[in-house]
Amino acid sequence: MRLAQLVTQPDGVRDDLPAPGANGPPAREETAAAGEAEALDAYSRTVVRAVERVGPAVVSVGLARRAPASLQRRGWPELRGAGSGAIITPDGYILTNSHVVRGADRIEVRLPDGRELQARLVGADPHTDLAVIAVPETGLPAVEFGDSSRLRPGQLVVAIGNPLGFQATVTTGVVSALGRTLRTETGRLIENVIQTDAPLNPGNSGGPLVDFRGRVVGINTAVIAGSQGICFAIPANTAAQVAAQLIRHGRVRRAYLGISAQPHRLDRRVVLRHRLPAETAVRVVEVLPGTPAAAGGIRPGDVVVGLDGQPVTSADDLQRVLGTEQAIGRPLRVAVLRGVEPLELTVVPGELRDDERPAAP
Repeated sequence: MRLAQLVTQPDGVRDDLPAPGANGPPAREETAAAGEAEALDAYSRTVVRAVERVGPAVVSVGLARRAPASLQRRGWPELRGAGSGAIITPDGYILTNSHVVRGADRIEVRLPDGRELQARLVGADPHTDLAVIAVPETGLPAVEFGDSSRLRPGQLVVAIGNPLGFQATVTTGVVSALGRTLRTETGRLIENVIQTDAPLNPGNSGGPLVDFRGRVVGINTAVIAGSQGICFAIPANTAAQVAAQLIRHGRVRRAYLGISAQPHRLDRRVVLRHRLPAETAVRVVEVLPGTPAAAGGIRPGDVVVGLDGQPVTSADDLQRVLGTEQAIGRPLRVAVLRGVEPLELTVVPGELRDDERPAAP
């Protein structure tokens, strides 16, 4: 090799070496950019696969209800609304929110293929803000439920629905938090609600929240007004149980005792004496006649501190135990304080009917 072919620059850089990326290994910046693009493309492919799997089973739910007389006099005979829904069985059962179809005189469903079908209300459960409607069609694509108890904060989720009337809209985000509680319009709590930052808007209600495999892990239900990135979904495990009962019974069966109660703060000495887990409990204000509570010996003034082996610190704790079909007709141990003395009573809860809802469980 001639000396002229190899000249070393003052900085120690050889000018006979190829430029970065030219007939040699790529520059570090180019390698990082390529890896970033590949990761982004993998994310896109994941979202696309999830949407392709569940999208054909997401429908638009439209409703019409008679307008008040004051609006009818102004030329508006009816009010219209819209939401979303997910087909859960091939023979036309669709899961949506209770508040989407509440008070509807007519319900219409638009399928992703453009067909519009009249739907009937199968059943609604305002306590979980869920409802099932049905269309006269078979062979429909249906969603698959995932196990919402296996979700983790930070997990990718995709929301599909019809926000503001724009059909088949997809938004993505992550699970922001788990184990939230959401109080419905009836005053009951929904447990283990999913908080997500996947953007939701009016019309998304009732649409599915799915994981990266396209399995439904929640039903979108609420957005905190005035906030950004705080949205909620009913967990799929709750939705599946409620949907099954609505299809089977047309309603959700729940147990009740027949008492009116209020929060009660216990004396610290009583808490220490009886080794109670908390300083709050529930005080019975009224026992409705002819109810399971009356038959079990519960009296006004009793302070309920435990039910079925679980501590009772608020009325919500009573609802957790009584809010299932399994509690109906099953003897439950009720731990109460009558004055300062502990008692254990046995009560057999009855079934709570829609037309006889007491002020408390």
